[in-house]
Amino acid sequence: MNADNAGWRQLADAVDGLLPQTQCGQCGFDSCRPYAEAIAEGSAAINQCPPGGDETIAELAILLGRPALPLNTAHGTATAPAVARIDESACIGCTLCIDACPVDAIVGARRLMHTVISVECTGCALCLPPCPVDCIVLKPSGEPRDRDAQRLAAPRLRERYRAHRQRLHARELQARNKAALAAAERKKAVIAKALARAQQRLADRKS
Repeated sequence: MNADNAGWRQLADAVDGLLPQTQCGQCGFDSCRPYAEAIAEGSAAINQCPPGGDETIAELAILLGRPALPLNTAHGTATAPAVARIDESACIGCTLCIDACPVDAIVGARRLMHTVISVECTGCALCLPPCPVDCIVLKPSGEPRDRDAQRLAAPRLRERYRAHRQRLHARELQARNKAALAAAERKKAVIAKALARAQQRLADRKS
């Protein structure tokens, strides 16, 4: 890695360190890290993070030596903290919300009811669209916006997001390996049948 790349990565790390790590995608990127990298390279503005609000924008402006901008409301507004709630009586245990939650704040098993770990929920709302029975709602947590608390929670949420991605990746690899094995077994069976037919024809000619 050359000095320019190292400096860019350090800057991206510093920007990422100021983002709230809700991994909500409201900024227009899949998660906080790609947004941080886009800010570092100058291809994204510093005012696209509604969860971070004006406080995070001001911190980014100081870090980067750029003017502070008002939050771009095209990406959403800075609202009071909220958490997801699941109507457990209506939950069908499809696990779609578990896969959608970027910080693994939902627990449960297939065909069993799920529940939200409130202290880990970032209120990103990504669990709502996949729910086929609309049994998930966002409700205010009752807590005020607190940038200090957000800053303290960010490292833990970042690690939970990484663990979530690793879990999904491992499952995808397992599924691909299982499919490849099944395909190999089918091919083996086809070849075995073809050989059996050829051997039978040869035996018929000799008889």
